Amino acid sequence: MTDDTRVLGLAGLQALIDALGLRGYTVIGPTVRDGAIVNAPISSLDDLPRGIGDEQDAAHYRLRDRGDEALFGFAAGAQSAKPVLFPSDELLWRSRRTADVTVIDREVEPPPGPPYALIGVRSCDLRAILMHDQILLERTAADVHYAARRAESFVVAVACTDPAGTCFCVSMDTGPSPRGGYDLALTELYADGEHRFVVAVGTDRGAEVLAEVAATTATADDVAVAERVITEASGRMGRALQTDGLKYLLYANVESPHWDDVASRCLACTNCTLVCPTCFCTSVEDVTDLTGVNAERHRVWDSCFSEEFSYIHGGSVRESTRSRYRQWITHKLAAWEDQFGSFGCVGCGRCITWCPAGIDITVEAAALRGTPRKTSQRS
Repeated sequence: MTDDTRVLGLAGLQALIDALGLRGYTVIGPTVRDGAIVNAPISSLDDLPRGIGDEQDAAHYRLRDRGDEALFGFAAGAQSAKPVLFPSDELLWRSRRTADVTVIDREVEPPPGPPYALIGVRSCDLRAILMHDQILLERTAADVHYAARRAESFVVAVACTDPAGTCFCVSMDTGPSPRGGYDLALTELYADGEHRFVVAVGTDRGAEVLAEVAATTATADDVAVAERVITEASGRMGRALQTDGLKYLLYANVESPHWDDVASRCLACTNCTLVCPTCFCTSVEDVTDLTGVNAERHRVWDSCFSEEFSYIHGGSVRESTRSRYRQWITHKLAAWEDQFGSFGCVGCGRCITWCPAGIDITVEAAALRGTPRKTSQRS
């Protein structure tokens, strides 16, 4: 926390949402839909999950009534910010065959619409966005679609004060407190008096927007309480992952019989990759209508758990579930570091929560060290 730290009340948070809307942003935030917390357009505090928490464990996700008025009193939602900035299905171009069949009119997808303001981004998901910036923007040929969405995006991060049973961001050094990469960062306080939000400013643009909102200077007590709830959250992680020497452990166990054990449980359903905030594999699909006149090319999310993903010259490189799970976990916890200088896992725990077989990345990594398998935390 710095001298720029401010405090917003509930009215101030609503004013912040309004200010972003007036600046032309499509404001995206957490809301409840179909029994889960998902990101969707919001315009009011009433759209947020007031008094809603969650319980998460391996293959288990439920919402619960917290019995208070917290707006961000939950852990990682069903999806991160990835589908907003990096959609699962994106039209690249469309074409139409003219009367002269030798001529094809090709129309490139128009630029994205209004910029996005993301509210409620957790520290793990914020780190994932920064990873995508590195992977998709800093390579030789930048992803122009991602770049267009990211260029004007506004990020309001939120410190995670109530981690779930599958969270392990502390192990990955990615949370629970946001550490840069945001325009504004909120820490919600509601248990010691007035419901308020301690706000840290991350950019000049964030300071400009905050200046339009009624905010007061944070007191030393406000800052101390914010730091305390974050420290307490750090001590309540549901999972832990020992990262020392992890890359070399995975490389040394390429032929471990443990991969057969995982394969006997894994359904190769791709859920883990689809909810992961850092996975970025895609494929291209061409479609046409029945007349053969209109055609489109789409970029869609793909998964290394699909047998077709590694299809080359008439066959798949990774035909077995054993080899595909090994590829995924080794990339996340070993090869990613060689490629990009960090782990490819941010400790959000979604792959554990949303795996229908309850496979736990922290347990599987521990098993390679010879650590006995743990049973589910859920009774």
